[in-house]
Amino acid sequence: MNNQVATVLVIFLYVLMGCVLLRSVLSFFPSAANSQLARLLWQVTEPMMAPIRRILPRTGGFDFSGLIIIILLQVMVAVVNQAAQR
Repeated sequence: MNNQVATVLVIFLYVLMGCVLLRSVLSFFPSAANSQLARLLWQVTEPMMAPIRRILPRTGGFDFSGLIIIILLQVMVAVVNQAAQR
C-alpha cells in the first residue's frame, strides 16, 4: 500500500475516533444535544453506532457502542499501518 494513502486513511480513522469520543462526552451534557456540533457528530457517528447498539445487550443506562467503535477503528489503524509497511 502506498504510504501516502495509508497516512490519509489513518488520519481519517483518527478523526472518526475523535468524533465518537466527542459525541460520547457531549452525551453527558443534555443542554448541548441541540447544538449544531452535536447534530453533526450524530450524523457522522450514528451510522456506525446503531448496528453495534442493536447487537449489544442492554446494560442499564450505559451505551458501550462508542467504546466498541473506537476499538474497531484502532484495529483498522493497526491493519492499515501493517499493510503500509509491506
